[in-house]
Amino acid sequence: MTRPDLRLAIPAVAGWIATAVVIGVPAAALPVALGGWLVAGVLAVLRPRIALVLLAVGLCCTSVAMHQGSRQPESLLEAATAHRSVSVVLSATQTVLPGSDSFEADLVEADGEGMSVPVLVFGGAPVERLGIGGRLAFTGSLATTEPGDDRAFLLFPDGVPEVVGAPPWQLEWANGLRARFLAAATALPGEGGDLLAGLAIGDTSAVGPELDAAMTASSLTHLTAVSGANCAVVIGLVMLAGAALGVPRGVRIAASGAVLVAFVVLVTPEPSVLRAAVMAALVLAALASGRPLQGLPILALATIGLLVADPWLARSFGFVLSVLATAGLLLFASPIARALERWLPRWLALVIAVPLAAQLSCQPVIIMLNASIPTYGVVANMLAEPAAPVATVVGLAACVALVLVPPVGELLCAVAWLPSAWIAAVARLFAGAPFAQLPWPADLPGVLLAIAASALAIFALRWRWARAGLLVAVVLYAGAAGGLRVAQQWGRPGDWEIAGCEIGQGDAFLVRSGDQTMLVDTGPDPERLRECLSDLGIERLDLVVLTHWDLDHIGGVEAVVGRADRVLVGPADGDSAQLVARLLGGGAVVERAHEGVSGVLGALEWEVLWPPPRLVGVEPGNEASLVVRVDCAAGCLSALFLGDLGEGAQSRLPPVGHVDVVKVAHHGSSDQSEGLYLALGATVGLIGVGADNGYGHPTQRLLDILASAGTVPVRTDDDGLILVSPGEQDGAVSVWTER
Repeated sequence: MTRPDLRLAIPAVAGWIATAVVIGVPAAALPVALGGWLVAGVLAVLRPRIALVLLAVGLCCTSVAMHQGSRQPESLLEAATAHRSVSVVLSATQTVLPGSDSFEADLVEADGEGMSVPVLVFGGAPVERLGIGGRLAFTGSLATTEPGDDRAFLLFPDGVPEVVGAPPWQLEWANGLRARFLAAATALPGEGGDLLAGLAIGDTSAVGPELDAAMTASSLTHLTAVSGANCAVVIGLVMLAGAALGVPRGVRIAASGAVLVAFVVLVTPEPSVLRAAVMAALVLAALASGRPLQGLPILALATIGLLVADPWLARSFGFVLSVLATAGLLLFASPIARALERWLPRWLALVIAVPLAAQLSCQPVIIMLNASIPTYGVVANMLAEPAAPVATVVGLAACVALVLVPPVGELLCAVAWLPSAWIAAVARLFAGAPFAQLPWPADLPGVLLAIAASALAIFALRWRWARAGLLVAVVLYAGAAGGLRVAQQWGRPGDWEIAGCEIGQGDAFLVRSGDQTMLVDTGPDPERLRECLSDLGIERLDLVVLTHWDLDHIGGVEAVVGRADRVLVGPADGDSAQLVARLLGGGAVVERAHEGVSGVLGALEWEVLWPPPRLVGVEPGNEASLVVRVDCAAGCLSALFLGDLGEGAQSRLPPVGHVDVVKVAHHGSSDQSEGLYLALGATVGLIGVGADNGYGHPTQRLLDILASAGTVPVRTDDDGLILVSPGEQDGAVSVWTER
């Protein structure tokens, strides 16, 4: 067995860790960089390997220090601190669809000052599709992000943006290809068409929340993240075709490099794509020089190079998972396959070893995103992986052919649909299987346990003591998980009045009085809402309130069709008619609600406080969210549900008075009225938010506002299912959380 070459891997890991730390403490970057360079110089002769480690640390930290000033210019920091509006010009770094809640962009100009600053824009999407590289201009306000975030600022437009520039030609050709391919793919039936663009070019905009959840539960999301396998297929086809035509080796390598660049532009330079592309470029360089290829040193060199170019990749989950998966394949796939060959045929051992090595390597980090274990992940990958290269190769050919020879492109799309539909079916099958995801501890304890479990599983393939230890660990886990489940069921309060479902980034809150139940919003995913309702024993819903039409509030509405008696909706928009028709078809009475509409729910009284009937001065969307207050004479909790209402509309609400519980607006964004929360004086603030949601929710400003109001935040991302009951004393609130 060949020992892995760790000479570059250890410096890469050290540089990565140092970078991940110092981007969170920017003031430490320069001292750490200087210290690394100085000590590396001293040890260069005496301890060259240690010097190399320190050199990597110094190089990466120097990059952090050099980037920091341009990443957060003083002018933008001052504007964010003063809450001052600025006139900006943005260059989109992702395709922006009409109605998008948020999108990533590069801020290239602010109040006439040129710059290049990564930002996340909330709202402000143009009325037509905008390709990567297209430019928008508008006036907006800024908020700073945490130091380690890969976006330097959050940007909130004040008005409708103006498109001021088309993408440059070197990007526009790829925008056209992506748009044509996405349109052709989504015209195909079922989820196979929705998934095809993700498999071929990494465009997952057509993948709905249900399919996305199924891909996650079955550990198949990596198939829609373009990475090394895709780059290898593309380069391999160019090299093989060139060899078949008798093209000289140097020309084939040059052609492969050119195709690789075009491929990266087409699929967009996401972190996993960058890692794969840099590794592929290094492989081509090694082939050109005639030197032997070694996977681990190439991975380490690519990692160091990318961290120097963009240090904020150090905390990017896409980059971390991509590197870990590749390292897992390089280090563990062959040993696992050899160990399995003692009991299985070689081909089957290899089929199992590849997804198992990747999953064991990535699982500790995945725990940070989703504290659960995909039970059938390896089996699902064994069934889906063979179809992925077919969908990728044929899909890419279709993407090009749709421009050159459209009928051929449409035919190739239909062929690529078959493996795509198979992968979607596999995801659905295993996501719906019993115990598809097993519970696991969250945060640092969960990560450490996952590391220990992964190491034990790898050792178990070789040593008998590890197999015995793994068996004991499985028994202990089963006992602990079963005991915890029983304890949770027994410990739940039977008198809960308000429940917050853990449905990811979105809202789904229940209010119960006697045998009657109200649901405020449905979250983005019907399946997760069904699970929550079933878990709480809710069969019928007397009242459903859909505060507004954003997907994270109405995407799960299919779960209430047929079980809702009455539904209140806000001002209609272009997407509302079909959903209303679906609710009516399920037997519900659907009513347009506005300020003044009221009713009873058991012993509770509810009233809609917003929006005003005529919507004068109220923007559609978040600002027109239904706001509902519930209360009763005595012995129950009062609550206010704010939807996604922003600060401007919050300040225009009629006097509400004190409430026991407030459902925090817009998942804890910074667009909040401090005066409203101080006036409410709520004991508990409920926040419906998804883990690592990318929006920075809940923001520090909102948490500071709650603290100043004496309101305790309770979050679905950290706490899971939330049940709120009246306390033993008058005015007290009792909160039970799943975690």
